[in-house]
Amino acid sequence: MSLSTSEPENEEAHGENLDRNDPEVAFPSPELASAPNAGEGNIGQPPSVQQQSGTPQEPQITAASDTQHEELTSAQEALVKTSTNQPQQNIEAESDSGSGRDDDSSYGDEIVSFTASLSSSIMNFKYENGRRYHAQDDTHYFLPNDDIENDRLDLFHHLLTLRCDGQLFLAPIGPNPQRILDLGTGTGIWAIEMGDAYPSASVLGNDLSPVQPNLVPPNVSFEVDDIERPWEFSRPFDFIHCRYLAGSIMDWPSLVAQAFQFTKPGGWVEFQDFDMQFYSTDGTFIPGSAPNVWTDEVIAAIKVFGREPEPGPKLEEWIRDAGFENVNHQLIPIPVGMWPKDKRMKEIGACDLSMFLEGLEGISLRAFTNARGWSPEEVLAFLPSVRKALCNKRIHALHDL
Repeated sequence: MSLSTSEPENEEAHGENLDRNDPEVAFPSPELASAPNAGEGNIGQPPSVQQQSGTPQEPQITAASDTQHEELTSAQEALVKTSTNQPQQNIEAESDSGSGRDDDSSYGDEIVSFTASLSSSIMNFKYENGRRYHAQDDTHYFLPNDDIENDRLDLFHHLLTLRCDGQLFLAPIGPNPQRILDLGTGTGIWAIEMGDAYPSASVLGNDLSPVQPNLVPPNVSFEVDDIERPWEFSRPFDFIHCRYLAGSIMDWPSLVAQAFQFTKPGGWVEFQDFDMQFYSTDGTFIPGSAPNVWTDEVIAAIKVFGREPEPGPKLEEWIRDAGFENVNHQLIPIPVGMWPKDKRMKEIGACDLSMFLEGLEGISLRAFTNARGWSPEEVLAFLPSVRKALCNKRIHALHDL
């Protein structure tokens, strides 16, 4: 995961010197919706220190100093103070002694479903193998966008928020951001919660499909668009947020460059994404097992589609190359399953396992059949072995965010 501020630039480089008092956000495309700027205002319960930016006559950026860190949350403070990869956290497994478990034991009824359904609009989508997919870009985007997938994305939001100590983000964006952009917003759950947390801010989420709910805070809006096309916003943003787009983006350096162009001086961007490889720190996960075969096939399929399957390890380089300053990169291990001893980690592992189990079919069907030559029947016959391995309580699997 990487966080960054933009380097000092003149105002023309961020928004083409447009009137910053203009209350409207211009969206030329007929598919896009305008979002009013909420203007200045005070926001209660600030999560972090406010960044300072220079004047148009002499643009400067001042990063948060040590004297300001008392306002940061513990997670944000740790991230601001370091700019190198963090050691992987050691997640202790719960003891199996006295449990009566055998080598093939699995979670069974212990795994709790954390999903909650969202209403979505059906607008000329494609259907393959009983699943619904985006209408835009045809087979280039391999994940479905039906209710099953949307429930999984909401579950993933809960997982990431819990793993980040209850925070919606880790960047020290300050108490009063006025313009927030959520790239690849999915169900819109992050944007909606940000709108509630920052009622004076204008929060915009965009995605390929209009699967967001209709009832949202008045300061939150959504647009249907492809974020890899040229952006046409009238003004830059205080905070740009982007997560879980592995396998979705063809040209990450260009996407990050556009984020730099549309982040105001002193603003922040935050990218969160995966390394897809499973591993364990205690030798319980065996390389070459069914989950490894599945991961290798997914990675190969995504490459056939011309997308980047594992952006997580490469984000820091792309962000630095785009010109951002104060770049912070952190590896966050996430358990798969309810094996951790710690109660919070156990819940995170349960969410992660549920997310994988619910997503296996949707992730695999289009990818394997369109790019790897599998038949739908072969895919469905293979997936139970992956589920069985992931549900084995003796395997203490992890993957990195």
